[in-house]
This record gives sequence, C-alpha cells and structure tokens, in this order.
Amino acid sequence: MTTYQKATIIPLEQSIEYTDGGVISKQVTKNSVGNITIFSFDKGQGLTEHTANFDAFVQILDGEAEIRIDGTPYLLKKGDSIIMPANRPHALRAVERFKMLLTMIRGEEI
Repeated sequence: MTTYQKATIIPLEQSIEYTDGGVISKQVTKNSVGNITIFSFDKGQGLTEHTANFDAFVQILDGEAEIRIDGTPYLLKKGDSIIMPANRPHALRAVERFKMLLTMIRGEEI
C-alpha cells in the first residue's frame, strides 16, 4: 500500500472516493509506532466486530456511521471523533455513506 508524499497538503475528504457496495482504504502514512489510514464506506457497509491491540482514533470526514464499542452504539457524523479502546470489541457500519480517518498509535499508555 502506498503512502502519501510528505510535506504536501492532503485534502483528506477529497482524497478518497466512494465505491458502490464497497469499502476503500488508503494508507496516509505508516511507521514503526503507528499508521494513519483513510476509509470510505458505502451505505450499509462496515467492518465486523474485532479487537485491536492499541487504541484507535476515528474522525468522521463525511457522512454518518454507527460505531459499536463493547456492544454500545455511537452515532457519529461529519466532524465527530471517538477513541476505540485497545482490546475491546468494536464494529463499524455506514448508516449513510461515510469517510473516516483512522489513527492508530502503537505503544503503552503513560
């Protein structure tokens, strides 16, 4: 997966398109301590419940998503953000088409 060129302006919302009935992801940057990825989800698409070893910060760039953490639903719209805690089950579903920025930083809490 290619990452974006450094020291350039990145219009995140416009950097990823929607695809009918699908999900697209593009890695913005990645290194040994973490990664930043943008995603687009068509309405009704999502990610099934899973866990991650590290906290994940989600920012909604466009649209509307339901994010479930430990079974609790959170409705997020453009401009909203949430932290999905490490080692806790979470899932995502597109209530409407949506785009998100996912930031994952590997490491221990301080």
